[in-house]
Amino acid sequence: MGCHEQHERAAAPTWVLRPIARHGHSARTDVSGSAAPPARAASIVGCSITGGKETIPMTMTDAHTEVEVSSVKATADPGPLGLAGFALTTFVLSTINAGIVSGTLVGVVLPLALFYGGLAQLLAGMWEFKRANGFGAVAFTTYGAFWMSFAAYAYYILPKLPAATAYQATGLYLLAWTIITVILFVATLGLTPFLKILFALLALTFLALTIGALGQSTSMTKIGGYLGIITAIIAWYGVLANLTNQAFKRRVLPQ
Repeated sequence: MGCHEQHERAAAPTWVLRPIARHGHSARTDVSGSAAPPARAASIVGCSITGGKETIPMTMTDAHTEVEVSSVKATADPGPLGLAGFALTTFVLSTINAGIVSGTLVGVVLPLALFYGGLAQLLAGMWEFKRANGFGAVAFTTYGAFWMSFAAYAYYILPKLPAATAYQATGLYLLAWTIITVILFVATLGLTPFLKILFALLALTFLALTIGALGQSTSMTKIGGYLGIITAIIAWYGVLANLTNQAFKRRVLPQ
């Protein structure tokens, strides 16, 4: 199939051939072996397709020519996945913190914290790095790590701590997460209203839980639980808006 033919499938790749310097020389040779003038060294563009941002370099070499081949591919938005993992896990734990569900059922949170709130959100953060979204990368990776560390803390560490002082460890743990959440909230002041509201509520949630843990206050922990439920609902709205707008290919819900 020729490079000038139209492709019907949107998944067809873009191939861009660029000369690569060999042994410190910038000159290139054509396939006949004749040296081309350095001043005319330029990209040789083949078939093209519009779409993605990522470039995956490859190298092709023969006896005469060495070129770099780039394939352009689109990467889906990982935001809905990260928000969904965060929302669901936050909602389940928050119902326990609020006293809606018995605290003896906290074990139900641990698998969610490991796989959906943890691993899935961590992966969303890595994909945000690929999309050059610094805030999304840091936020999703941070809270993915939070949920994984929470599962480890609740299952392995907390039961082994002295009962008289375990609340201090939990309070310190929550205080550290309050601080990083406040930092991220400040960063959202330059971003969308949705993110401002989400991180403001999340910061208040962590703050209430920190006060509840350090002050051994059941009422503050319950307040933190209800704030967490509201935070989860806001995050779920973000998932709904993002996926709906993608599906309809227009702005149906504000984000």
